[in-house]
Amino acid sequence: MTVTWEELGWERLAAGVGRCRLPGWDCTSGLVLGEGTALVVDAGSSLAEGARLRERARAAAGRRVTHLALTHPHFDHVFGAAAFPGAEVYAAVGADAVLAHDREELRLDAVRNGLPVADADAAVEALAAPRHPVCGEWTLDLGGGRQALLANVGPGHTAHDLAVLVPGSPEVVFCGDLVEESGPPQAGPDAVPSRWPDALDRLLALGGEDALYVPGHGAVVDAAFVRRQRDELATRFGVS
Repeated sequence: MTVTWEELGWERLAAGVGRCRLPGWDCTSGLVLGEGTALVVDAGSSLAEGARLRERARAAAGRRVTHLALTHPHFDHVFGAAAFPGAEVYAAVGADAVLAHDREELRLDAVRNGLPVADADAAVEALAAPRHPVCGEWTLDLGGGRQALLANVGPGHTAHDLAVLVPGSPEVVFCGDLVEESGPPQAGPDAVPSRWPDALDRLLALGGEDALYVPGHGAVVDAAFVRRQRDELATRFGVS
């Protein structure tokens, strides 16, 4: 009997493209299938969550995860990265330095937000800097006519925000925490508020009016939602 993506916990967004909402911090992870390839977007908040996500992706794809894109260097999106052995890992340029040198702050932030100390320690110990820092745009050829555009659209939510555009009908844009639907966008000490509206303008230019926009937390939204959030952020931070 064929098992559907939905039965495996994935919300199908387009042919070969889906996402799931992870428990705990309600983070989104994405899945994009090519020919013999599978790209996961964001890795979860711990090694155990990353391993569960890897197996869920393998079940849907019928193959191992070959590529991993990290939208920004916060623990709830990157601490599962080491659970994807052999995957080519991509992140915005500068995120590699954060993951290499700011591990203690990442660990403390995770523990402050409720991740068990043992899980945080294990994730930090295993964490490796991404091999592929993205400056500007990077087109991944996933085979079978499938491409994914990795776009360094930040700064905004952090100094190192990466979006993933998957062309198709509809186009799908994985936004990371530049866009949040389940609550107001979170601006921590590493946010760059003065540039955030510009980052959302770039997202909208990438995806266009008819794309599906996948927030880092919450339900899938449309361009009008992203535009409203852009204007709310501009008002909140006093920028145009």
